[in-house]
Amino acid sequence: MTATPPATPPATPPATAAPVDLQVYDTTLRDGAQQEGLSLSVSDKLVIAGYLDDLGVGFIEGGWPGAIPKDTEFFARAARDLSLRNAVLAAFGATRRPGGTAGSDPQVRALLDAQTPVVTLVAKSHARHVEVALRTTLAENLAMVGDTVGFLVGEGRRVVLDAEHFFDGYRGNPVYALEVVRRAVEAGAEVVTLCDTNGGM
Repeated sequence: MTATPPATPPATPPATAAPVDLQVYDTTLRDGAQQEGLSLSVSDKLVIAGYLDDLGVGFIEGGWPGAIPKDTEFFARAARDLSLRNAVLAAFGATRRPGGTAGSDPQVRALLDAQTPVVTLVAKSHARHVEVALRTTLAENLAMVGDTVGFLVGEGRRVVLDAEHFFDGYRGNPVYALEVVRRAVEAGAEVVTLCDTNGGM
């Protein structure tokens, strides 16, 4: 008995398919530096940033200027002393405070003062956390996201939004979690990270 060939040959990808653009966003200097028993000096962070750049990392999150004095100093020294060939630095921070404006918020201004091409914002996407941790309304949190992203984009920054507790928030209120993402994208965020903050996805 002979096998019959399939009626149609298996599909092959077209020769003109665009290559996949994969970027590495490294958080060693902020998230990694929170490891128990680890204390990085500003000089340590500058040296590590150089090594990460040599590895070809695309984005290096340097810390939280305005909230952590050591990180504010890191960005000031990086602007002077750090020459990156492959990577771009990102400053990390939060959306503006409830009831204010992004342009007048000191923490948002500190993100601009860091002089990085990229700013990464953490924003609440879990409805319960908005009400309990931020002590504000769901509508105001959406305004905070849109206002802060739009302000930074208007100031020439590329914005990454970290949607904190996204998956837990999606379980509880999927419409709201997705609305946070939509608001960030509409305001000009280049990337939205869906954070599995508790690691329980």
